[in-house]
Amino acid sequence: MSAAELAAEFAAAQWSRATGAGIDPHEYRRAAENLESVGDWGPAFRRIGSDYVKRAAGAGSTVSAGECLLMAARWFHVATLAPYAEADRAAAEADDALGRALAVLEPGARRVSGEEFTGWLRGPADAPGTVIVVPGLDSAKEEFLDLVSALLARGLAVFAMDGPGQGVLTATTTLRPDYHHVVGRVIDALGVTRVAIVGLSLGGYYAAKTAALEPRVAAATTISGPFRLDWEELPGPVRDILIRRAGGTEAAREFARQVDLSALAPRITAPLLTVDGGQDTIPGVTNGEPLARLAPRATYLSVPHGDHLLGNARPDWLPLVTDWITRALTGGGHLARA
Repeated sequence: MSAAELAAEFAAAQWSRATGAGIDPHEYRRAAENLESVGDWGPAFRRIGSDYVKRAAGAGSTVSAGECLLMAARWFHVATLAPYAEADRAAAEADDALGRALAVLEPGARRVSGEEFTGWLRGPADAPGTVIVVPGLDSAKEEFLDLVSALLARGLAVFAMDGPGQGVLTATTTLRPDYHHVVGRVIDALGVTRVAIVGLSLGGYYAAKTAALEPRVAAATTISGPFRLDWEELPGPVRDILIRRAGGTEAAREFARQVDLSALAPRITAPLLTVDGGQDTIPGVTNGEPLARLAPRATYLSVPHGDHLLGNARPDWLPLVTDWITRALTGGGHLARA
């Protein structure tokens, strides 16, 4: 297979994820169709992010400027999804663009940082509940802006974070399986007594483990979260990402070995909603159904046509999930499609 064909294959594989993150599908196609190799991915997507920053500078209103900066943050983040020498710089640019966007669109948004975490607390000071959004293996807080917006629209406060080995912290930290300790420090910093937690992809494992071990978690949701990983069966590209994010092959192997919720699932006493896509099949990854079966207060939602992160099926889960979280935090009802 030629370098251009490999690039086209990679772009096709990232299509749902990128468009699910809010990238315009037509603009994505234009960016992807001119790639001569996977190595061109990062520079090409980063250039588009820079173009949006320039548009923000010349925008006719603060709203337009903020919207351009939010889009820049998305493009800079997506630039990091392929191996790229300046991926850390692109992650920093995504972080900067998001911060500048919130400064003009939501002046009340507050940057909260601590040991191995950083992120933005958004929403009303008197919100009835707070939700922590946890990204996955190679994702970041800039990837799930639509989920954050949906939670904010329901009156909740939301803290979207980067943790160890994620987003803007990739350059200075590595993955750690005891992520629940980091979430505990986040809760301390937010000054709240109870939270809901939503984890996406590997973040689903983090969210479930936190729900099992952190008593201040009042509700948890996993989206395409793994129940277990098998290093020997994982596809090469997934192992490569783990190696980069964990700081070496042996560290990555050990990390994968510890991703197993068998013993922890029965300890999740808070309400739990586990969401899987029926088309999400990654060798070496056991999806969330066993987690929902073993956790005592779990609801399982499977979207048959959904892929990984269900970027191709957002209407089938996003409103249900955000409504469920709102009810779980405010004391109302159950998921209609249990």
